[in-house]
This record gives sequence, structure tokens and C-alpha cells, in this order.
Amino acid sequence: MKTKGEGRNAAAKIKDYAYGKTPDRFKNASDLQVRFRTGFIYVVLSVVCLLASEYTTLILLAVTAGVCAGEFFYMLRKDAKLPNEILGIASAVMYPIGVFFCGHNGIAIVAIGEMIALLVWYVFYSRARIADVSVSFFGSAYCGLLLCGFMVIRMSIPGFWGGVLALCVFATVWANDSSAYLVGRKIGKHKMAPRISPKKSWEGFVAGLIGSMAAWCLFTFIPGVVISIPQALCFGLACGCAGVLGDFAESRIKRNAGFKDSGTIMPGHGGLLDRTDSLFLVSTVAAVLLVLGGCIPNVF
Repeated sequence: MKTKGEGRNAAAKIKDYAYGKTPDRFKNASDLQVRFRTGFIYVVLSVVCLLASEYTTLILLAVTAGVCAGEFFYMLRKDAKLPNEILGIASAVMYPIGVFFCGHNGIAIVAIGEMIALLVWYVFYSRARIADVSVSFFGSAYCGLLLCGFMVIRMSIPGFWGGVLALCVFATVWANDSSAYLVGRKIGKHKMAPRISPKKSWEGFVAGLIGSMAAWCLFTFIPGVVISIPQALCFGLACGCAGVLGDFAESRIKRNAGFKDSGTIMPGHGGLLDRTDSLFLVSTVAAVLLVLGGCIPNVF
């Protein structure tokens, strides 16, 4: 059985070997280049999974939920919490799977099953505290339950156009993040919440909302979606605000736990949770607005 030190040495050797095989033009890349390359791979993978089928979309959401939950529990464990990572990660993965196979009832099935399992763990594991149970449940719901909106959206329209619809929701988040980053980086002077997210500015916030609202206008061209331009602009505004709130929530979690990034799986971006934090609330808000607004059929 390998020790942690041997595991790190093996990982370092693999990294050195890969670096040695990397063409010179790709070495010593700037932070912006690394960020762009990582983001490009993530975007391509997401686009392919969303458009391919409902099953590949499910795999994308389940993997995202599991990885993000793992990063979340790692940070909270360092903050002197003792979450049940196995139950938390498994439940996060099961939320989109439950919605896929059982619809809205799947959420209740997973939530009740997780709560019963956590209560059994709490009763029979003397070191567990109520705070640990709460963190375990919150982490799975935060990283898994909130992503279920994408499953609802993807399945609302059969076939290719359902994938396009889900992709457009992703695109609104990317438009929000990219617009806020570029404008805030260039002219951002007035800080929104310096104690939570020092780099966020009001200029970037406004630019992000405009980007989100503009991206939502694409929904008017998708067959099967009944939405007007005023509706799209209002929904874009709401989802833009939801994305910023989701970003602030994750930043607050990191600050409280003493982390700059949630992980290192995405060079230039940090962890997967850092890259997808805005998606969580946007997923839920977009699904609720589209269904209650009569823009898409409620297949469940």
C-alpha cells in the first residue's frame, strides 16, 4: 500500500514527464494563457456533453456535483468540521440522477434517504456533531440539488434542441462571468464587497448583467421555447444577480475556511467549484422562471 509521500512522488514524476513532452511554445505560459486553455477545454467538454444526449448531460452534472462536493468538504474539514464526505458526495451525485429517473420526486427520495443515513451516522458515531450533520447535508444540496435545474431544462425539450437550451443557460453564465471579468479588470474601481471578493467591482457587475441579459435573448430563437424579448431581459437580469450571489456565497465559504481556491483541478481557475459556483443558483432560478413563466413544458 502506497504512503502519501510515495503517492505525491509518483504524481510529481508524472507531471515532470508530461512537462518534458510538452512543446516549448506551450511552456512558461502566462496566467491568462493558462486560464484560457483550461477554460477552453472545460467549455468544449461541456458543450459536447450537453448536446450529445440527456445521458451525457446527466454524466456531466453528476461528475460536476461529485467533484464540487469533494472540494467543498475538503475546505470545511480544514475549518475544523467533520463532514461525512462519503454520504455527502454520494448524495450530491444522486440528486441529478434522481431527477433524471424519478423527476421532482427524485429530489425528495435522495434528500430523505440522505437525512436518514446521516442520522444513523450521528447516533452511532460518537465524534459526530450536529454541525457535522448540517455541513454534510448542506454540502450535498449546495453542490448537487442546485444543479438539478439543468436536468429539468435539458429534458423539457426532447432531442438536440433540449441540449441547445441547456447550453444557452450555460452561455448566460459564461457571458456574465466573462463580461464582468474583462470590464472589471480594465475599468473596475468601485469594489462591491472587498471583504468577501476583493476583485469584484460594480463596473464589472453591471457589465455582467448586460452580458447575461444579451445572452438570454438567444432563447427566443430556440424551437419549443416560448419567450418574448422583455421576458428574456428580465430573466437575464434575475439570473445575472443569481450568478453573482452564487459567486459571493462560494467566496464567503473559502474566506471562512481560509482558502484562496477550492482546489487545483483547473489550472488558472482553481478548483471546479471556483468555476461553477455561479451555475448552481442560475440553474435553479432559470428552471423555475422558464417553467413558471410557461416558456418550456414541465415534463415532470
